Amino acid sequence: MTGTIPNDALAIGAGAFFGAMSRHQAGRLASEWIAVDPNRLGRYQGWHTAAINVGGSFLLGGVTGAPLVSGPSQPGSTPSVFGLTPRTKLMLGVGFCGSFTTFSTFSVDIATWLAQGQTTKAASYILANNVGGIVAASAGMLLVKKLFG
Repeated sequence: MTGTIPNDALAIGAGAFFGAMSRHQAGRLASEWIAVDPNRLGRYQGWHTAAINVGGSFLLGGVTGAPLVSGPSQPGSTPSVFGLTPRTKLMLGVGFCGSFTTFSTFSVDIATWLAQGQTTKAASYILANNVGGIVAASAGMLLVKKLFG
């Protein structure tokens, strides 16, 4: 048990590093894409965060729905040969998805658009992030359970 917490923390840290770097790259690529033709593509400014949050929700749903290959199982279930270890679930779920998705940027985008009087854009963004994220998480869970459950 002594080595569990440091190893779990290292796994989460590694996942967080790659999630943050992926988030940064996705934002950079979206900004570069919009900069190519800001008159036509400028309306997509900020929407990459919604895409990241929905995509991250789908991934986290898949990680959550994946069966365990070892470790404690839920009552009445048996660990699967296909799936993820508990530590891998921590690395991908808490680490990668936790730093890849971003509630703070989502919140700042909404506050900015509301301050600019772009209420419809802010409301659409809230809907896309929240409903899209829930639907994506459910789809990820169902897909992985269907494939490996």
